Amino acid sequence: MMYRVIAIIGGGLMLAACSSSGSNFELFKSSPSTDAVRFESEPPGADVKVGDLTCRTPCSLAIPTSGPQTVTYSLNGYQTATEQLEVQTTSYPPTFSPNPVTVELAVAPPPPPRRATPRKRTAKPAAKPRAAAPAAPAAAAPPPAAAPAATAPWPTAPAPARQ
Repeated sequence: MMYRVIAIIGGGLMLAACSSSGSNFELFKSSPSTDAVRFESEPPGADVKVGDLTCRTPCSLAIPTSGPQTVTYSLNGYQTATEQLEVQTTSYPPTFSPNPVTVELAVAPPPPPRRATPRKRTAKPAAKPRAAAPAAPAAAAPPPAAAPAATAPWPTAPAPARQ
């Protein structure tokens, strides 16, 4: 009789445990396979982006092996570099190749010199209008008579010839 009571209580507990978990079979679903990929750059400190994942070199990321991935390296003062990761399915679980991914970043060319932009000229205040010049007399007076040569302040003799 004691064994029946224990069996009934044990069965009730198992039934209660099954009903609380529901009919979800998520325990049997496999999560997407990932591969830890190491990223390095020369010089170090470059930002690495693979899809939505980012890190700063040297670093590692767990990347889903659902297909090929593009890796982008960027560092201020250097040209952006990209690498392609290919999935290797020859073994289980799938892995990426190359691993580690190493990139040597090239120095970015200097920016072109800026062309000087002309300065904006500020508007100068308008000049005051000048008074009109007096009108010339209607009849021009004859030129004054030449003064006598004796009263001229400079000599009137021709200059000596230079040799």
